[in-house]
Amino acid sequence: MNTLTIAWIALPFFVGFVIYLIPQLDRYLALVVALASTGYAALLFLEKSPLTLQLLDSFGVTLFADQLSAFFILTNALVMAAVLFYCWNSGKTAFFYTQVVILHGSVNSAFLCADFMSLYVALEVLGIAAFLLIVYPRTDRSIWVGLRYLCVSNVALLFYLIGAVLVYQAHNSFSFTGLADAPPEALALIFLGLLTKGGIFVSGLWLPLTHSESDTPVSAMLSGVVVKAGVYPLVRCALMVPEVDPIVRVFGVGTALLGVFYAAVEKDTKRMLAFHTVSQLGFVLAAPLVGGFYALTHGLVKSALFLIAGNLPSRNFKELQHQPISTPIWIALVIASFSISGFPLLSGFGAKVLTSKNFLPWQTIAMNIAALGTAISFAKFIFLPFGGTENHTKPGFWMAIITLIGGLFVANVVYYEAYTVENIIKPLITIGFGWLAYLLIFKRLAIKLPRNIEQFDHLIGVMALILVFLFWNGFAWLGI
Repeated sequence: MNTLTIAWIALPFFVGFVIYLIPQLDRYLALVVALASTGYAALLFLEKSPLTLQLLDSFGVTLFADQLSAFFILTNALVMAAVLFYCWNSGKTAFFYTQVVILHGSVNSAFLCADFMSLYVALEVLGIAAFLLIVYPRTDRSIWVGLRYLCVSNVALLFYLIGAVLVYQAHNSFSFTGLADAPPEALALIFLGLLTKGGIFVSGLWLPLTHSESDTPVSAMLSGVVVKAGVYPLVRCALMVPEVDPIVRVFGVGTALLGVFYAAVEKDTKRMLAFHTVSQLGFVLAAPLVGGFYALTHGLVKSALFLIAGNLPSRNFKELQHQPISTPIWIALVIASFSISGFPLLSGFGAKVLTSKNFLPWQTIAMNIAALGTAISFAKFIFLPFGGTENHTKPGFWMAIITLIGGLFVANVVYYEAYTVENIIKPLITIGFGWLAYLLIFKRLAIKLPRNIEQFDHLIGVMALILVFLFWNGFAWLGI
C-alpha cells in the first residue's frame, strides 16, 4: 500500500507532463487520474488501520491516510470527473487540462500531509495551479482576480511558513503533533495561514469575488475542493492535538454565521454560492470528528450548483424571478438546493444530522441559526419560475450534473442511521421556517451590503487583526 500511495501521488504530475507531449489525449488522461483517485479513496475506506509513511524521520515529514482523508480524496475525484465531463467538448486547450490535473494532484497531496513542511509545498503548488486556471480566460478582469488571489495566498503562506519554523524550533519536528509544544505565536501564525487559505471567517473574504468571477468549471473546483486543502489541516490538527479543538470549533461557528448572513441577502447567484461556501466550511470545522462526510456532501452539491448557475440565463436573482428557466435545469437546481438545506433522501440530510450530533452544547443554537439561514438562502433558487424553453447548457453539462447529484443519492449509505422520525422532522421544520421567512421577508428585501472589506488592502489588514485575535484572545484564553 505504501508503494501504491507514492505512485498515486506522483501520477497526476506525471500525467500533466504527458499531456503536453500528447495533447490529443488530454481529456482522457485527465479522466484516468480522476478514476485512479476514486479507486484509491475506495481502498482507504476498506483499510482497517491508518496508513503512515515516514518520508524524513528526523524532521517528522510524514504522510498519513485514513477514512477522513478518503472522504476528502473522493470529493476531489468526483468533482474533477464532473468538471472534465462539463468541459469535454468545450474546446479547452491541453494547458487547461494540465493545470486541472496538477491542481488535483496537489490537493490530494494536501489531504495526506501530517506535517507542516510537506503541506506547505502542496499548498504552494496548489496556489500556482489555481492561479493559472483563474486567469485562463486571459481577460483583464480574470487576470486581476487571479493576481489578487495569488497575492493573498502568498502572504498567508508566508505567515504560515514562519509558524512552521517556530514549531520545528520548539519540537525538532514539523509534525502536526508539534503544535502541543509550540509557542502561542507559532500556533497563531499557522492558523492565520490556514484560515486564509481555507476561506474561513473574515480571513476568507477574498473568496466571494474569486469564486464568483472565475470561469464556471474553475468556480466548481475552487468551491468544491480547493478551499478544503486549507480546511483539512485544521480538522486534522484538531483531531491530533486536543488543545486545538476548541479554537477550531469557535472559528467553525463564526464562519458559519458570517457566510450565511451574507448569502441570505446576496442578489447575485454566484456570489451567493461563494458566500455560502464560507458558511458551509464552518460546519466542517464545527465538528472535526465527522468533518469528512460533510466535506464530501458539500463538495458535490456546491460544484453542481456552480455548474448550474453558470448555465442560467442571468446571475441576478431579480431578473431570474421574471425569466422562467427550463424545467430540467430547475429540477437539478432544486435537488441540489434540497441537499444542501438538509432535505431527506439526499446525503446533505445525513451529513447535517451526523454533524449536529457532534456539536458541543454551546454550538447548538448558533449552528441551528446557520442551518435556518441556509434554507432561506436556497429558497431563492427553489422558488424561481420554471417552464422556459431557452437552453444555455454546455454539451457535457448533464453528464457532470448526473455524476454529482448521483453521488448525493449514493452517499446516503454513509449514515443511513439518520433516518429516524425525530431526525427527519427537525430539518423539515427548519426548511419550512426558512422558506416562510424568505417568502414573507427576504424576497422583498433590497439590502446591499458594502464590499469595501473585500478590497485587497483591507484583506491584508484583516489578516493582521485575525493574528492579534488568535494570539491574545484565542490561544491566551485557552492557556496554551
